[in-house]
Amino acid sequence: MKSAVETLNPTRVRLTVEVPFEELKDSLDAAYKKINQQVTVKGFRKGKIPARVIDQRFGRGAVLEEAVNDALPKFYTEAVNEAELNVLGQPEVDITELKDNETLNFTAEVDIRPAIEIPDYSGIEVEVDAVEVTDEDLEKSVEQLRERFASTSPVERAAADGDVVTIDLEAKVDGKVLEDGVASGVSYTIGSGELLDGIDEAVTGLEAGGEATFTSQLKGGSAEGQDAEVTVKVTQVAARELPELDDDFAQLASEFDTLDELKADSRKRLENMKQYDQATQAQERVLEKLLELVEVPVPEKLLADEVQTRKHNLEHHQLGQMGLDLDKYLEIQGKSAEEFDEETREQAVKGIKTQFVLDELVNKEKLNVNQEELTEHLMRRASSSGMSPDQFAQAVVEGGQVPMLVGEVARGKALAVVVEAATVKDTNGEVVDLSDDEDETAETVEASAAEAEGTEAAAEEKTEA
Repeated sequence: MKSAVETLNPTRVRLTVEVPFEELKDSLDAAYKKINQQVTVKGFRKGKIPARVIDQRFGRGAVLEEAVNDALPKFYTEAVNEAELNVLGQPEVDITELKDNETLNFTAEVDIRPAIEIPDYSGIEVEVDAVEVTDEDLEKSVEQLRERFASTSPVERAAADGDVVTIDLEAKVDGKVLEDGVASGVSYTIGSGELLDGIDEAVTGLEAGGEATFTSQLKGGSAEGQDAEVTVKVTQVAARELPELDDDFAQLASEFDTLDELKADSRKRLENMKQYDQATQAQERVLEKLLELVEVPVPEKLLADEVQTRKHNLEHHQLGQMGLDLDKYLEIQGKSAEEFDEETREQAVKGIKTQFVLDELVNKEKLNVNQEELTEHLMRRASSSGMSPDQFAQAVVEGGQVPMLVGEVARGKALAVVVEAATVKDTNGEVVDLSDDEDETAETVEASAAEAEGTEAAAEEKTEA
C-alpha cells in the first residue's frame, strides 16, 4: 500500500491511497465466506458454494463491493498512522479506481487537529476583584441565617407580603377542572415566586376564608404550558416571626455560644467564598489572555457539530426541565434567533480553542495524571452530577469515558501552570497567590471545554468505528 497526504487547509487533509489487489485477498475471502452464509444455491450445501458459482450467480461486483467495504477502514487507518495524523471525525471517502485483479485507489478527506505554537506566556498579567467582606455583606449573611429559623403564628388579618398562607387550589382549562389541577392545604410564602404567576397578587389582601380567581400559565402537569383559570382559597394566614439576634440565636443556629463568635465565623466563610470566586476569576482571565496569544484554526465540521450539540443540550435538557421552549427562552432573554446563534457559535469556538491549546500545553510541559488526581476529579464530578462516586465511576467505565476524564484533569494542570507563571493582582494592586488553587483551575477548564470534549469524543468514536 502507498499513501500520500495533501494539506487542504490548516485543519483538513486529503489522503491518496493506492492498494495492490493482492492486499485485498483476506477481505475477498471474507466476502465470499459472508455471501456463502447468506445465499442458497441448488446442488450445493449452505456455506460450500464455490467462488466461481457465486461470481456467476450473483456477480463479481457484489463480492468486490463487500470486500472493499471491509478493507477500506483498515487501509485508511494504516494511512493515517503512517502519516502520523491526529484526525477528528469521520473521513469523506471516494473510490477513484477499482480494477479487478489490479488495484484499488481511493481518497479520504478528513479534519485534523491543527499544529499550534505556544508562545511565552510568562508575561500574562490580569486584574481581579479584591477579597473584601463588608459589614453589609456580613449583615446580609446573618439575616439569611435568621430567615431560616423564622417561626410562624396564625393571625386574624388580611394576608400581606412575607406572610405564610395555607391555600386550596383548583385549575380549569376551557371550563373543565383538571384531574391533576386540584390541591389542598398548600403552604405558600407570599412573594417567594415558588408557585404560579399571579398568585401573589391574588392572595394579598385576603383573610382566612377569602377566595380569588386569576389566570396563569401552568408550569407542569397534564396541561403544562396552557393558560388556566385558577381559583385560590385562603384557609389560614400566618405571620413570620424572626428570632432576636442574640447569643440564644447563635446557640440555636450554630455550634457557637455567642453572637460575636457566629459573626466571626460567618465573616470567615464569606472571605473563603470570595477567595474562591477570585481564584475562578483569575483563571478565566488568564485563559482568555492565553487564547489571545495563540492562533488556533478551528475545523468547520467540528465547529458545526459543537454548535449543534450546545443547541440540542439547551433545548432538550436545560429548557425542557424548566418547561420552556427555545422561542420562550429567547423572549425572556430579550435576544433574537440571530443573536443567539452568534453567541452560541462564539462559545463553541472558545471551547474548541481552549481544548486545543491546553492539550498542546499538556504535551509541551509533559504533564501526566496520576491515580490520586483522577480519583479526586472523579469525586468532584460525581458530586456535581448528583451521583455517588461508585455510581459515577461505573457509568464512566461503562461509557468508555475514562480518557475524557484524564484529559480534563490534564488540561486543568496545564492551565494551572500558566496561572502560576502569570502575574495576578487585585484591584488594590496586591499580588494574589493562587498556588493552591489547582482544583478550582480544573473546574474552570471543565466549564470552558467540557462540551467541546463531548463533541470531539463523539468524532473520535465515529473515526474508530
